[in-house]
Amino acid sequence: MGRAIFISYRRDDTEGEAGRLFDDLVGKFGENSVFMDVSGINPGVDFRQAIDDNVASCGVFLAIIGPAWSSIKNSAGGRRLDDPNDFVRLEIASALARNIAVIPVLVHEAKMPRPEELPDNLKDLAFRNSVEITHTRWNSDVHLLIDALSAYVAPTAPSDTKPVHATVAVQLPPPTSPAGKAQSSRPSSIPLILGIVAAAVVALGIVGYLIFRPHPTPNPNPGPTPAAVPAPAPVNVTSPLAGTWTNTTPAPQNGLDKMEISSTGGQGVSIHAWGKCGQLECDWGTQPANFDGQQAEASWQFGAATAGQAPNRTATVTIQPGTGEQLNVTVANAYTNHPSNQHQFTFVKAP
Repeated sequence: MGRAIFISYRRDDTEGEAGRLFDDLVGKFGENSVFMDVSGINPGVDFRQAIDDNVASCGVFLAIIGPAWSSIKNSAGGRRLDDPNDFVRLEIASALARNIAVIPVLVHEAKMPRPEELPDNLKDLAFRNSVEITHTRWNSDVHLLIDALSAYVAPTAPSDTKPVHATVAVQLPPPTSPAGKAQSSRPSSIPLILGIVAAAVVALGIVGYLIFRPHPTPNPNPGPTPAAVPAPAPVNVTSPLAGTWTNTTPAPQNGLDKMEISSTGGQGVSIHAWGKCGQLECDWGTQPANFDGQQAEASWQFGAATAGQAPNRTATVTIQPGTGEQLNVTVANAYTNHPSNQHQFTFVKAP
């Protein structure tokens, strides 16, 4: 089944913004309603036809345009937009030719290209009404875009909420004094004086003990001195997991691609994970976990709704040491709007 929203972008121009917008739209409309990057084109297949087939299946087309969108050059020094086989040009031209709703999305204060800057089959793009998404007003701008896209695709999320991103651990502030009790602006010197007096008393006691303690008579025939028993070496239980790990197989959409695992003391570990958003790498953030010598488990939440509502997706990652420098990793995805799934991967330690 075709996906209703197609995102077109140039990696050298708007890769970060395209990935962030992809996350927000998936959180609202569901991962089966958003398409980004033409991938998986088999050898021998005409990529022009493959692009045309993918664009034909969408209901609305988003062209992400940054400041260098129309001027980026290829290795030969020519404008990419002037190359008839340029992927971005092929995508937009296919959408315009099929009379699909094309919405230019301007980022980084980019301006709409003028007709004379565009090839003949893209000139109509200059007359399409555009929207602007700014870094400072990202959430509100995306919310307005989502309202406009609702005319083309029905949301699969449980409620109409503003886009948010993957949750991370929250650091709470230290507790404060109860209200109404004023604290002195200058600390009392009494505890300091008492501490000095106590230290002096302890020191005098130690000196007296050393002077007046009884001295035992040495044994004229001492036996052999027992050998010292070495203390057991500390066990680093996190050593099988610590390091940077990468997936040995291409991660599926929203799959797990890379992890950085570090020890936080005792059995604690910190797991920083990255997934896949189309062809982009998405930072999931960092979550704590405990390693019991057999496995460690941590969860990430994505597309979380407002207070009192469940997130759109919860990914629970279970990590177990494998043979050699390998990890066996299971990713269990629970969704609020479609059935859960589970994937198993083998990760290897990065050099």
